[in-house]
Amino acid sequence: MTIVVRLQPTEEQQRLLMETAGSFAAACNAINATVNPKLTNRNSIQAVCYHDIKAQFRLTSNHVVRVCARVAANRLTAKHKGKKVNAFKPTSFECDARTFQFFEKDWTVSLSTIGKRVRCPLRASNYHRGKLTGKKPTSAQVCLHRDGYWYVHIQIKTEPPKPIKSNIVIGVDLGRREIAKTSTDKGWEGKQLNKTRDKYARVRASVQKKATQGTRTTRRRCRTILKRLSGRERRFQKWINHNISKSIIEQAKALKSAVAIEDLTGIRERTNEKPRTKSERRRSNSWAFYQLRIFLEYKGRKEGIEIIAIPPAYTSQTCHCCLHIGQRTNKQFKCTNLVCGWLGDADLNGAKMIELWGCAVNQPGGSELLSCAIEPGLLKAHTNPSGYSVG
Repeated sequence: MTIVVRLQPTEEQQRLLMETAGSFAAACNAINATVNPKLTNRNSIQAVCYHDIKAQFRLTSNHVVRVCARVAANRLTAKHKGKKVNAFKPTSFECDARTFQFFEKDWTVSLSTIGKRVRCPLRASNYHRGKLTGKKPTSAQVCLHRDGYWYVHIQIKTEPPKPIKSNIVIGVDLGRREIAKTSTDKGWEGKQLNKTRDKYARVRASVQKKATQGTRTTRRRCRTILKRLSGRERRFQKWINHNISKSIIEQAKALKSAVAIEDLTGIRERTNEKPRTKSERRRSNSWAFYQLRIFLEYKGRKEGIEIIAIPPAYTSQTCHCCLHIGQRTNKQFKCTNLVCGWLGDADLNGAKMIELWGCAVNQPGGSELLSCAIEPGLLKAHTNPSGYSVG
């Protein structure tokens, strides 16, 4: 867990923090420009440039180690994405146990800078005091935020509780029309979210058009409005996902159950292949299903709730009662099996089907509800080349 607390440095301390952040970023840029770009291991990078960087930028030994680690981490991330490392900005620097120390007695932190070690008071609220009381953090990141103030991101490490062993599973069906629907028939409509996203899209398009036209004052004013609007839509979506994930985990904790969700990896690539309107493409690409999954995973780990990811294939087309393929029309699902004939909400049926998959994964001996056992973990849907059913 990372606790973000605002610092209250003096003018002299602010100058030292700014110089340290500038040297830290300059060292990162120098390493990235001179060291072999194929090196993505921090120890390999450190062995090549440690003494030169320390002498050139007047950083402490531990700061040089953190510089090498940051360059290595950014290179590895860029390599996975198939991109190049961007320039490092002088807005932050990392600290470890020797360059950072937290004092609960007077709520201050001690930080190593280029000139000397400084001790800055924290602007700690009751929330911060509750999280930091009795803790001995050994790592942090000092950052200059966009509001012009310095903050320290204190990293706290705690042992998560052991996962609850239970045969009960709550299935969660994710979608755009209904953001999430649980197998307990609790859902969150996406109408308000889509309405808000469409509103921000219209406003941005209008302001961006005006930013390229009119007088200089008009263009400057439009750029100011765009800067103010930046991040509002993202924060609104994040707030909704936090509320949904918190509610699901609280329900799972009350029932002492696990949570099963769909593994929707690659769904954007598959849906973008289909012909759609510009609005539908924008709504699909702005669907924050992965963020909701991340929130569920870390909140579940914190509470000892196991999160199971299952293949999404045919979960919304299979009847949860008889396991036959049915017909889905918008929000309604109808089982085509004459013996069953179940009729009801399509998202609820999908959630209950995900629950059955989750039970099969969660139970050591498999589930009698499905025709074959499934291995636990992040599963991928398999296909049968013969075309015959397996069971």
